Amino acid sequence: MNIKTIIMAIVLPLSFQGFAQLKAVDYKDGQQVLSGFGIKPKSELKDKPGVLVLPAWFGVDEHSKESAEKLAELGYYSFVADIYGKDNRPKNSSEAGKNAGYYKKNVAEYQKRIQLALDQLIKLGANPDKIVVMGYCFGGTGAIEAARANLKVQGVVSFHGGLGKDVTRATEKITTKILVLHGADDPFVPKEEVDSFQAEMRSSGADWQMVYYANAVHAFTHKDAGSDNSKGAAYNELADKRSWIAFKDFLKEVL
Repeated sequence: MNIKTIIMAIVLPLSFQGFAQLKAVDYKDGQQVLSGFGIKPKSELKDKPGVLVLPAWFGVDEHSKESAEKLAELGYYSFVADIYGKDNRPKNSSEAGKNAGYYKKNVAEYQKRIQLALDQLIKLGANPDKIVVMGYCFGGTGAIEAARANLKVQGVVSFHGGLGKDVTRATEKITTKILVLHGADDPFVPKEEVDSFQAEMRSSGADWQMVYYANAVHAFTHKDAGSDNSKGAAYNELADKRSWIAFKDFLKEVL
């Protein structure tokens, strides 16, 4: 038996078992080419639910892709959104901050890019009536914006995301269920912002939950964030594990 035959003997059974793989998907916003990643579940759940993953401020990254793969393992269709564009990926923190800041200020454009990604998730095979949007940091802000825009999703989940909203924006009724998973010591989301967000949730009539994780700061799910809380952003293994469990429970409830 030659080496090619041996490789085929290994690979073919894996493919027949339906192992899910992320696939790059190009789509457009006008002339801007966007490039996300879609993945189908190995064994889909009843009603074909889907989850849209919104990455942190550097855009599509390994963390967001790993989350999509984990969701596929659980039976969900998943798609990692590209908010910035194929040729607009930030090269450093300065560019990432500039890109994220633009969409935080121009929320209608952020919401549009989220909707375009939702369209791709549905094209992938997800049931349009069974979708949740989740996001990390900047993506967590996007998840909240999806709820504020009342996009057609059953729920949104923010992992250590920004919660602020321009005071000149009206507070609309929110029909989407909301889960916020928040570091109790996150210095990038001050108490005033949290208080304003909670007041907004009450005024909007939203069905919302907010869970705090002790000793956790910003980016507590990102393993590449280091372990020094004094920097304001750091990985926290316990908060990471607890928040993922809360997220899975939320998915079961709303989907």
